[in-house]
Parts: sequence; C-alpha cells; structure tokens
Amino acid sequence: FNNYSSSYIYMRFKENIDSVVFWPVYLLMWLYTLITFIPWYFLTGAGKKKTMAKREKARSTTGKAEGPYRSVEHFDDLAREDFEGKDTLDKLFDHAVHRFGKADCLGTREVLKEENETQPSGKVFKKLILGEYRWLSYEEVDQIINHLGSGLAALGQQPKRTIAIFCETRAEWMITAQACFRRNFPLVTLYATLGEEAVAYGLNECGASHLITSTELLETKLKCVLPEMRHLKHIICVDNKTLIKTGYPEGIQIHSMNAVQELGVSSCDLCPHRPQPTDLAVVMYTSGSTGRPKGVMIVHSNLIAGMTGQCERIPGLGSKDTYIGYLPLAHVLEMTAEISCMTYGCRIGYSSPQTLSDQSTKIKKGSKGDCSVLRPTLMAAVPEIMDRIYKNVMNKVQEMNYVQRTLFKLGYNYKLEQIKMGYDAPLCNMLLFKKVKALLGGNIRMMLSGGAPLSPATQRFMNICFCCPVGQGYGLTETCGAGTITEVADYSTGRVGAPLICCEIKLRDWVEGGYTSQDQPHPRGEIMIGGPSVTMGYYQSEHLNDDFWVDEQGQRWFCTGDVGEIHPDGCLQIVDRKKDLVKLQAGEYVSLGKVESALKNCTLIDNICAYANSDQNYVISFVVPNQKQLTSLASKNGINVSWEEICNHPAMEKEVLKAIKDLASSSKRFEIPVKVHLSPEPWTPETGLVTDAFKLKRKELKNHFQTDIERMYGGK
Repeated sequence: FNNYSSSYIYMRFKENIDSVVFWPVYLLMWLYTLITFIPWYFLTGAGKKKTMAKREKARSTTGKAEGPYRSVEHFDDLAREDFEGKDTLDKLFDHAVHRFGKADCLGTREVLKEENETQPSGKVFKKLILGEYRWLSYEEVDQIINHLGSGLAALGQQPKRTIAIFCETRAEWMITAQACFRRNFPLVTLYATLGEEAVAYGLNECGASHLITSTELLETKLKCVLPEMRHLKHIICVDNKTLIKTGYPEGIQIHSMNAVQELGVSSCDLCPHRPQPTDLAVVMYTSGSTGRPKGVMIVHSNLIAGMTGQCERIPGLGSKDTYIGYLPLAHVLEMTAEISCMTYGCRIGYSSPQTLSDQSTKIKKGSKGDCSVLRPTLMAAVPEIMDRIYKNVMNKVQEMNYVQRTLFKLGYNYKLEQIKMGYDAPLCNMLLFKKVKALLGGNIRMMLSGGAPLSPATQRFMNICFCCPVGQGYGLTETCGAGTITEVADYSTGRVGAPLICCEIKLRDWVEGGYTSQDQPHPRGEIMIGGPSVTMGYYQSEHLNDDFWVDEQGQRWFCTGDVGEIHPDGCLQIVDRKKDLVKLQAGEYVSLGKVESALKNCTLIDNICAYANSDQNYVISFVVPNQKQLTSLASKNGINVSWEEICNHPAMEKEVLKAIKDLASSSKRFEIPVKVHLSPEPWTPETGLVTDAFKLKRKELKNHFQTDIERMYGGK
C-alpha cells in the first residue's frame, strides 16, 4: 500500500511539476495515508468490505452459462416474505404500527408564503418559502387510514373493485394507498404528468368509480375530459384548497379528503374486508414510453416478495433512517422504496424535484430546500437527476481559482484511486467534499439509482463527492421493480449487481442482435426474470401478455427486452435494449441507447436523443444543450443573441457536433451522429417528451421533431 501511495503521489507531482507550490500538499497526503491507514483499515472493516466486494455473489443453478442465476445468499429457494406471516401489505403496515407506534412516520413542510417572480425573459415563476417539517406518527397515520377507508366504503367503494389515484407525490398518496390495501380496494395508479387522453384511457379501462386527485390536477388536467369518463362517480381532492364546484358533469360528486375522513369517523367499520396474498393490490399504469400506458396487475404476494429482495440489499435499514420522497409514487421504484421504509420504521419526508435543494426552481433565493431541512440518510434518484448534479458541481469547479481547482482535482483523483481499491479517504471527505455533500443535507449514507443505466463517471462522482455508495438497481414494473441491486461493498461501475434473493435471472440468445450465451469473455443475451415478484400480466390486455410465461415448476417469468451480460461473480451488466436497436441501410446495427449513454457526459449536453432510419445510412441526434456552457461558447464566437437564436445558429450546431465527434471518437464510425438539432426547451415529464423517470419517449420525440428529421435526412 505504501509503495502504491508513493507512486501515486509521484505521478501527480510529475504532472504538476511546474506548480511546485503543491509539493507540501502531496507530502501531507502521503504522511496522512501512512499514519491513518492502519487504524482506519481495521476500525472501518475495510478489509472485510473488500473481501465481500470480490466474492462470488450469484451463480448458475444448472451450471450452464445462460443460467438461471441466483444469489448465493438464498441459493436453495427464492425468498417470499421478510417477516413470517406478514404476507399482505396491510399486515406489513400493522406490524410497523405495533413496533414503531409513536415514532415519526410521514412528514410534510408547511408552506409559509408563495411569491411570483418575473424573469428578464418575461416568464413568471412561483417561488415558495417553506417552514419546518410537520410529522404524523405511525399511530396517527394508522387512525387516518382507518377513517379514510371507512369513508370511502361509505361512499360506495366495494372490496375487489378498483379505485384510482392521479396525484403528485405527497403524504396523502401513501395514506390513500395504505387505506386501500387495508380494505382490499385494488389501487389504480396513474402518473401525475400523463396527458388528459392517457388519463381518460386508463380510468375508462380500469372502470374505477372513485378517483383520488389534487385540486390543481383536477382543474388543469381532468376537468376537460371528465365527460369522457364513463364510470366515474366520486372525486376526492387530497388538499383543502377552495374548489368551485361548477362546470363539472352531472352525476360526479366532488369531496375533500377531510370530509371523507369525517364520514368515516361516523360510519367506522372495525372489521374491514381484508385481502389475501393472491388478491390484486395495484394496477400500475406504465409511463407510456413506447405508446399507450399499460396497466400492470400486481398482487399482494408480488410486492411482498419484491420488497423482501430489495430490503436485503440495504444494510442497517431501520428507525434511525430518514428517507426523502420526491420521485413519482406511481413509479414502482418509489412506491416500493417508501413502503419498505415504513415497514422498517424509517420516517419519510416529502419533497418534489422543484423544492429538493436550496437551488431548486421553486425555492425562494435565500430559503432552504427540503434536503437542507430534512437531512435525509437515504434517497432514490434517477440517473438524469444525478447527471445534472454532477455537471452542475463540475461547472462550479471550473469557476474556481487555480489553487482551489487544483486542490479539488488532486483530492478527487486521490479518492478515486482509493475507491477503486475498495478504500476511502476520510480527510478528503471532511475538508474537500463537505460542501458538496451538504447539497443533499450532509447525512446521505446510501443512494439507490434506478429507471435507466447510470454512467460510470456520474456514479464515481456520487461515490466521491457525496461520500456514499450508490446502489444501482435493475427491475421493471412487471417485476415489482425487483431484479438486481449492487451491494454496498461493490464499488465497481457499469454493473447493476447480482439477482435479488426473491428472483433469478437467465439469458436467452438473441442471434439476430449478435448476443449469445457462448459470447466471450462473458455470456450475453436477453434478460429474463423469474420468481414470486413477477406480476400477473397486463390489465384487460391478454393480447399483450406474450412476454409473461410459466415454467414446468409453475414459476412465472418475464422477458424484459433488455440485453445483459453476466460477469464471473454473478453480477449483471445491461449492454443493450432490443427496442433501441436500428438496422441501417448498409446492414449495420446501431444501439441508440448506447449512443446516448456515451454522449450524455459531454459538458455541452444536458439531454440527447439519437435517431436512425432503416432506409438511411447514418444517425442523427436531437440535443438539449447546457445553457450556461453553450451561451459561454457562443459569446467566445461573437454570437451574442437570445437563447433560442443561439440554438438555431448553424455555427453552434457545428460546435456541438464537433464535441460529439470528439467524445465518440472511440465508437464505430456509423454510430456517431452526423447531424444535430439543438432544442432550446428542456425535455420534462410536463412536455410529454420524457417519462417521470426521465426516460425518452421516442415516439413523441419523433413526432415533435418530424420537420427537423425530414430536414436532416432530406439535406434541406
């Protein structure tokens, strides 16, 4: 180890030989390493963690390269429940109330003041000044659940009849879900960012007569399509905002959640109809990234098994933890994460992407964002959000003076080398990364990433600057979000971990795409997930269920459409997606997802969509540029015009294309985009161009940029 440290410092010194002012820093770091390594190594169990990281984590049950692969921790059978006898979601919450009764459960920040702020462009933004978190205990939540469930029953909601929720992430969403689980009301979940047509389609397909929503969504999205909703009779608004109840179709009654709870107090039924493990718990509509949203049927036993596997990968999960909830609860990752936290006594503080940090768009300048107030220990994030944090911090580093920038880079590179060996750098954490860590409250001990592949550069950045492991997860709505999660001790990048203890994974050859179990150095193929967490198929859509199947032992499987590679230690790496593969005119296959993943780390790019036509021989791309970086580059080129004009300027298109080609120089020639169009407007779930997990909606993007596609392929 000492030899390694000496050579590392010598290399860094050699690189900065013209800046001899830094030699004392290198000497101090060498002395620090020498003095602290031995006690730190034993006190933190670094050696044990390194052994854990290198061990075999999963292996094939048949000895064949294609699998199935199971976790070595539960090799003989697949886990189905975490707590014996707690085989439905209502039993799980009852168990939590019994254990953690008076402890904090769900928290919401009080809105002290709302202000409108006009930007130089003329746009008006709502800014919030928020107070402290106000908490409901487990016992208080339990009581509200009882009253709400009774109130819904008094309004005519029947057991085993679907009830829908179309609402933003907030405490009332989870309270509604728990009330439905307790009374065996199958809950239909719809993303709050779905368009009116998709919402109407989902509500009509599921046939729900009761809908839980917010006043804002009711007035802005639902009101105009209510006449199309054939079965709807009752709308319950979760907030206490004043609502003018005129202009709504006859036959639909509108209630506040408080009013329904009061109704439940007066008609309280102490013996509700409880569910069985095989009863339908949730119909979860997908985000519609490949067309119309599909309702995935999830029974109680599916969710219990999936969460059992997920919780096993989060060490020390318990009542000392605080989780920040801000991702869409209509997404399986967020819903299962929050239910798991409640099961283990964690408290959940609610937030939103617009109020998460001090710099978030809805936070009044000088006010505190939710992370600064809540100081969470656990959080989930999609790669798009992590990529933004990474780019923003690195842009700030570039603005530092020479001494600060060099010290930061020195510490960053030093810790990077330590992490690659399975170690840490406590002094760097304390002196260099404390301010960065404070962006998310300063207490994060683990982050979970899901929804899309996380780039190695971003993962390393989170490891280094936020001083915590990032558990990359892989799963789908169709598998309750369960598939794989990397272990805390595993600091490798680009992989999504070994199968969870509740499921197993095998690979199916995809010869056309060039992926087989005989590939070297590792077997590859289409990923199939099997086990008790695999759901029951699509709601009222039997014709779409071809990807589900049952084997000879009666186990359910789902064909994911993703292509994976199994490493020798049993960990999975996602290498492609069948739907992202396009065959060019000359016969070459291009993976659009791979192209996008490779180019997202470009400092000029905030988001990118690659596009290819089978009757053409080259790839094109649509790019949301980083406004700060591109504006600065435009200014250097003497282009001082509005943001829209910068994006439409041919010289700026050429600059971005040059950056793309430089970054993708190691890629195959036909994979590198030949033309680019710059989009001045960011792609958000509200625009309908990306899902709530920020995955690209390729069909919508194609329609949106159809004119530009014709221009770039037509040569006009």
